[in-house]
Amino acid sequence: MSKPSPAAAISPAVRALVTGLVDYAGLFPPAQLGMAEAMRNYAEYLDGPHAWMLGRFVAPVSRLSEFDGLSGKLLPAGEGSKPWLITALAGDDLGSDAQHALKFNCRHWHGSDLGHAIIDSIEARVGADADPAATRSAVPDFFALYCESAASGDPAAVVDFAERAGARAKIRMGGVTPAAFPAPEAVMAFLTGCAERGLAFKATAGLHHLIRSDYALTYDAGSDHATMYGFLNVFLAAAAVLSDWPADAARDILLEPDLKSFRFDEAGVSWRGRTLTADEISRARKLATSYGSCSFREPVDELLAAGLI
Repeated sequence: MSKPSPAAAISPAVRALVTGLVDYAGLFPPAQLGMAEAMRNYAEYLDGPHAWMLGRFVAPVSRLSEFDGLSGKLLPAGEGSKPWLITALAGDDLGSDAQHALKFNCRHWHGSDLGHAIIDSIEARVGADADPAATRSAVPDFFALYCESAASGDPAAVVDFAERAGARAKIRMGGVTPAAFPAPEAVMAFLTGCAERGLAFKATAGLHHLIRSDYALTYDAGSDHATMYGFLNVFLAAAAVLSDWPADAARDILLEPDLKSFRFDEAGVSWRGRTLTADEISRARKLATSYGSCSFREPVDELLAAGLI
């Protein structure tokens, strides 16, 4: 699915950090596009110079019929075509939604008039009374399963559950209200818990900007503002945790608002006297898989403006 970037001067650390990083969630707030526009955007991004940064298309299982109705004109088709990769958001009936995902894959196999697409991961919210074994057994092993806590306030609460379920963890990093952004201590507890268990995870929401700062929460005129985490902060903090940096240093990366404090070169990324190598970042990305963003253009444009790609 990835295409090489035309830029010749991208450092190995940047390439390791952002390759396949952004799952496109244009259907969700604050963009909240219609299915047709979101699918057209994803097709355009896949055909563009920064496709190497693009991950999966994010769609609720409940909207797969809409996807089917538009896919014949947008999806690749024919022998040897590379499918769109989809991560599907399950609703309240996880087992039923997993079966719908399997049927979707059958409809979109090689040679289908609907075009070629594969759901290869399913994301589910789990409540406090959910059973890990039952949750995993509801989803065929073909799918990677990401579990997010349905309870607000403590994103780390799902880490033990995901490990017991043989699943992956998911953290919600923000939303369209200030209260949706988790405290730094909660984020660090989540990252540390995943690192200690060797547990793969993804993030979602509130990460369409490069660096931590004050931003508008929606695209509406007069939108409220809040301090939002940057995807650079979150994924470098994860790499620092996974590389056994002191907890205070990893937390300080998470909270770093000064883009100039990061320097990317052939050695890796340097920050206030410490360095993460490209190999360390690459190893971290095997666990820190991606993040869902309602915008793909904003991450790309901010990386371009920073001279990083």
